[in-house]
Amino acid sequence: MKFNPSIWPINNRTSIYVLTIIITLIGLFSYMNLPKEQFPEVKFPQIIVQTINPGTSPENMENLVSKPIEKQLKNISGIKKVTSNSFQDFSVVIAEFNTDVKVEKAKQDVSDAVDKAKSDPNGLPKNLPNDPEVKDIDVSEFPFDL
Repeated sequence: MKFNPSIWPINNRTSIYVLTIIITLIGLFSYMNLPKEQFPEVKFPQIIVQTINPGTSPENMENLVSKPIEKQLKNISGIKKVTSNSFQDFSVVIAEFNTDVKVEKAKQDVSDAVDKAKSDPNGLPKNLPNDPEVKDIDVSEFPFDL
């Protein structure tokens, strides 16, 4: 029993070679004409809150700083995930947003949530030497070699 779609290419090898070359050339031509940008602007939908409180253990940093900030951040719409790390004298809370959220608005929302945590009676300690820093990740600030 013969299967006709596979018999024709076997009998017409030259046609298949020419067709393969034509498809390859069209693909290369299309690739060469794609618009390319050497330094594209990349925005990550993540906002970082860093807090320094000298002389504080990691457990106290988590309970006194990280958890109140996390509690306020979870009320923001568009948040995908909130993670935190607490170290000796230092706390980092990362708020990851959905990709459709504008980074500037997300940064403002996080800043407002941190302000709420500062004013909340059960929130951040009043004796912090510096206010928590709210930062976004800007790839253009990182140097790289070509």
